[in-house]
Amino acid sequence: MRLHPLDGLLFVGMRLGRCFSKRPRPLAQFDPERVKRIIVVSSTAIGDTLLSTPAIRALRRRYPRARITGHILYKYLALFADNPHLDEIVPYYGGYRRFCRTVAALRRRKPDVVAILHGNGPQAIPMAWLSGAPFIVRIPNRSEYRFLLSNQEQTAANECNPQEHGIQDRLRTAALLDALSDNKRMVLTVEESARQAVADYLQAKGMADAAKLIGLQVAASTVSRMWMKDRFAQLGRKILNRFPEAKIIVTGSPRERSYCCEVADMMDNPARVLVSAGELPLKQVPAMIEKLTLLVTGDTGIMHMAIALGTPTVSLFAVADPRKSAACYDRDKHIVIAKGKTCDPCPGKKCPYPKCMEQIEVQEVFAAVQRFFNGKGES
Repeated sequence: MRLHPLDGLLFVGMRLGRCFSKRPRPLAQFDPERVKRIIVVSSTAIGDTLLSTPAIRALRRRYPRARITGHILYKYLALFADNPHLDEIVPYYGGYRRFCRTVAALRRRKPDVVAILHGNGPQAIPMAWLSGAPFIVRIPNRSEYRFLLSNQEQTAANECNPQEHGIQDRLRTAALLDALSDNKRMVLTVEESARQAVADYLQAKGMADAAKLIGLQVAASTVSRMWMKDRFAQLGRKILNRFPEAKIIVTGSPRERSYCCEVADMMDNPARVLVSAGELPLKQVPAMIEKLTLLVTGDTGIMHMAIALGTPTVSLFAVADPRKSAACYDRDKHIVIAKGKTCDPCPGKKCPYPKCMEQIEVQEVFAAVQRFFNGKGES
């Protein structure tokens, strides 16, 4: 279903353009030895882009002398600007914002290939084609724009496997370009200046002396991924009562700050609870997550940051599928609590109240927290 008036024009324009073009070329004509310039598209959320970093690393190792340009959502450039496997980033502004200007920037790179690891529709594939790249790959290729892909045939090799992690889907896309890898570790760089800034912040807030610094990521990008605020508050009170040496950091984005403060207030212990949401620039957030002893979270970008940085997690799933996005390595550091969906059909991301998340009890999450502190963390 097209929701934007420009969607129909874009589709017709791409159909007409394809009729008069010899692009895209089929993968049978792809020659790795001729690749000098690559664009990798991962233009959605923080977590999705982190899941793309193993595939970006695989492309860098296969093409060490190529210039690799990332196409990443503008809001998250601070997180990925220092990725060691990217030479530069062209920002994506969402939807049709700065569409022509962005296409012009991509064309100036004169890419030999575009690898779409995770991109918003319907713009991702047309923008890749308009870049002038002779080869464009994406898995899955079910999009109505698959006629612009080099792997446009509907085969099992071009479909996502529901049993496979999202990282594996992206690695399969890289493999279409002869960049083979089974290394699923995500890449997230933390600068020393950010570590020092966070250390100073915690010192100023009276949190630096905590023997156990526990993060609670209480909000999420969609309501469907959020555990109930009263249960997070109950969990926080249990943690503070059981572990007198512990303090709690309620993490989140600036727009989530009000909600985070509500949860923190319900814990009724301001001396041992700090809301960091909205108080740190995005570039310093990974340094904060790195400081945590443990993070309790739903399926969020902060969860993926923690996994990338080696911070232990207790992650809560119901609507989201942990097979696709929970930790797929260092499993001894990560406990997943997953429940089944309670509604049929499931409204998914549009769910106004995730009743399925009510199946996760406070005591169950608290027991998982205790397992870590008793040295018995398990996936």
